[in-house]
Amino acid sequence: MRLARFLGRVGRVLMTAGVLILAFVAFQLWGTGLQTRGAQNSAESEFEAQQRRYEETGQLAGGDEEPGGTTTTAPGGATTTSTPATTTTGGGDQPDGNGGGAEKVIPAPPAAGGLVGRIQIPAVGADWYFYEGVDLSILKDGPGHYMGTPLPGQPGNAAIAGHRTTYGAPFNRVDELKSGDEIVITYVTGAEFTYSYRSTEIVTPDRTDVLQARDFDEDGAVDNMLTLTACHPKYSARERIIIRARLEEEPVPIPPDQPQPGQVEEVSLSDAEETEPVSKTPAILWGFAAAAIWLTAYLVGRAWRKWPSYLIAFPLFVVALYVFFENFYKLLPAAF
Repeated sequence: MRLARFLGRVGRVLMTAGVLILAFVAFQLWGTGLQTRGAQNSAESEFEAQQRRYEETGQLAGGDEEPGGTTTTAPGGATTTSTPATTTTGGGDQPDGNGGGAEKVIPAPPAAGGLVGRIQIPAVGADWYFYEGVDLSILKDGPGHYMGTPLPGQPGNAAIAGHRTTYGAPFNRVDELKSGDEIVITYVTGAEFTYSYRSTEIVTPDRTDVLQARDFDEDGAVDNMLTLTACHPKYSARERIIIRARLEEEPVPIPPDQPQPGQVEEVSLSDAEETEPVSKTPAILWGFAAAAIWLTAYLVGRAWRKWPSYLIAFPLFVVALYVFFENFYKLLPAAF
């Protein structure tokens, strides 16, 4: 009898552990997307508000009139002023950001974490707002532009990173891209740039040349590219998938106060990592909280009623477990 009770308890512990593991996998695949979806909804509202402001006043988010500078505030309170990049297509006098005979305006890059623009890949159903920077804290909200590379639409090799299986999986199906597929970048000014798919490559995360490499056309001029990066294979961070696409129009010159092609700092795929150590304390505390809620429900159930106690405690337990998973996930070596 004692052996039977012991084995029964071991079995319940193993079953509970199995359920928690499955719950954590579900959190990775679907739960992380809840935060991303909320961030994307906020980004959509911000993007549309900035669009209306620009259309009505000709001003960018920094408050300076175009084609003057935009002022961005970096973490810590420091401010920088940059000049938006502009180019004219087909002649014309009135800048409206896009279209024939209009001046295309690319806003100056924001501080890390700031909203940059919108990326659409119709062939795989991707439609996302992307941010400046590729720290994991930024990629939770959506794709991120590698700081130090040109902005999409500028000369050189612009680069954007995104998750494939977690946090909404913005680049989940990029491996399906083929010749003729387009990638469209749109800014709040209305400036729109179209890239055509060129190639797919699988590399190791330590490659430093992928984002630095630039192709050249027959005349020796820079072949303006967009590089998308994501983890590979799916559900793993062992390698990186590299998608290359070529700009199908004239690029917008980079202002003198922004890094020029050939002058950017070295950037590698491993830069898409958390730059600061993550504290273990929140994960520990929320883990104890989830365990305490369930233990309390068990004890109350024995003294009162079993299932009513569990039903009352279940919503509190789910919330505590979700926050625990979120903080525990930050301690893992990589997100994919």
